[in-house]
Amino acid sequence: MAAASSVLRCAAAASRRLLLSRSFGSGSGGGETAKRVLVPVAAGTEPIEAAATADVLNRAGARVTVATADPVRDEGLVVEAAYGVKLVADGRVADLEGEAFDLIALPGGMPGSVNLRDCKVLEKMVKKHAENGGLYGAICAAPAVTLAYWGMLKGLKATCYPSFMEKFTAEVIPVNSRVVVDRNVVTSQGPGTAIEFALALVEQLYGKEKMEEVAGPLHVRPQHGAEYTIEELNSVEWKCSGTPQVLVSVANGLEEMEALNLIDILRRAGANVTVASVEDKLQIVTRRHKFNLIADVMLDEAIKMQFDFIVMPGGLQGAQKFSSTKKLVDLLKKHAESNKPYGAICASPAHFLEPHGLLKGKKATAFPPMSHLLTDQSACKHRVAIDGNLITSRAPGTATEFALAIVEKLFGQEKAVSIAKELIFI
Repeated sequence: MAAASSVLRCAAAASRRLLLSRSFGSGSGGGETAKRVLVPVAAGTEPIEAAATADVLNRAGARVTVATADPVRDEGLVVEAAYGVKLVADGRVADLEGEAFDLIALPGGMPGSVNLRDCKVLEKMVKKHAENGGLYGAICAAPAVTLAYWGMLKGLKATCYPSFMEKFTAEVIPVNSRVVVDRNVVTSQGPGTAIEFALALVEQLYGKEKMEEVAGPLHVRPQHGAEYTIEELNSVEWKCSGTPQVLVSVANGLEEMEALNLIDILRRAGANVTVASVEDKLQIVTRRHKFNLIADVMLDEAIKMQFDFIVMPGGLQGAQKFSSTKKLVDLLKKHAESNKPYGAICASPAHFLEPHGLLKGKKATAFPPMSHLLTDQSACKHRVAIDGNLITSRAPGTATEFALAIVEKLFGQEKAVSIAKELIFI
């Protein structure tokens, strides 16, 4: 990583195109009955894609139902998503047959896309929905593995995860773009395009004005797929003896996109990630109440372990809970005093690190409406800021960059670039 910044560029300008063909609805949706959205999930679903889709549509005002397509098991509504992430669905697809939705959006991931494909009830629902002119979409492997297999992309332009393009049937018109909208179908490429995919769905449901309203507070990248920068001040090496041991603290009210980007991307990189609950149980209710997570351990157990890096996602309620949890405060202070790296995003720098002196003498960034709470605001303009053993970031729309910057510090730039490409982030 360069001392001032690390810049990753996308080589193909063509992949930055967003193809739009029609809009489902007009205006911002104000005063209308909430639109109903179904996000089906299954074992092996890509959590970043599922969370971004549900979260962003929820922000737009949609009534989102996350339903498991898995067969009934002893685990109830718990879904074993990719990279060891455990999600709790709202219900089962099998119980929703006959329900009407304004949008059905399929996340990708493998074998998640196969498991969605093999759910006969879901296939029947999506086909009936499409016959009635309903909006539907899929991302990553799902356009090729699920929709094309069902014959639902015939004569349509579509995209998917690049390595799955060859799985499109002959009737599909493949397009190498980050997001493609053709008639009543929206398709996209991968975890790194998930927010773009979700915003395209918002635009189709509610119109451009609502899409822009939702996009603003997310602080998405000005130019998707092009480049991102990491501002590093006072560069120091983050040392680990062996596989990096990472603690991701979680609490009720956290931002799910921030937490899942950290868990997913750091595990992709090869870190041993432990997700610890600071609440009185393992199940965490996220800020948008759409993606309840199951932590790996309780904080009391995590305290007995050794970590190379500790990080907190944001969300105001979650950050305030972190701040009031003395055991976590003491753990992080001891960690920081040992010059070990730590980080926080969104509300957590302002509402957790700052009040406990963990930003003293450090430059940091935070969620822009909260940046005035930082004593030193000189780095608040940056999407990701690193000052020695501290790394901070701004919002859900900067969460992927934040996680990739951590990967770069723990594993090196080559690994970070490799994962950024794997995600279709660049």
